[in-house]
Amino acid sequence: MSLADLADASELSKGHLSSVEHGLAAITTQTIARLAKGLDVPPLYLLTFPNDNDRDQVVELLRKLQSRDVTKLRKELEKTAKVAAKAAATTAKSSFKP
Repeated sequence: MSLADLADASELSKGHLSSVEHGLAAITTQTIARLAKGLDVPPLYLLTFPNDNDRDQVVELLRKLQSRDVTKLRKELEKTAKVAAKAAATTAKSSFKP
């Protein structure tokens, strides 16, 4: 995608995008949101760096999934998070004895 195409898709000026690209302009949350919309990705995808940590690597893997698979995975993660929260609460209760 060219800079001009991205500018059109994200409703930003080519000049502004060029300035951001070269570090001459600060990038705002509004710019990130517009870029994400122009690229048809969630804003989070523009803010993660998969080589940095496991959570960012998971986000990178999510990018490769179809929407229906993301929905299935979200439901499984919700179940896992509930179980983990319940276990943590139980552990906290049992370790707190007056």
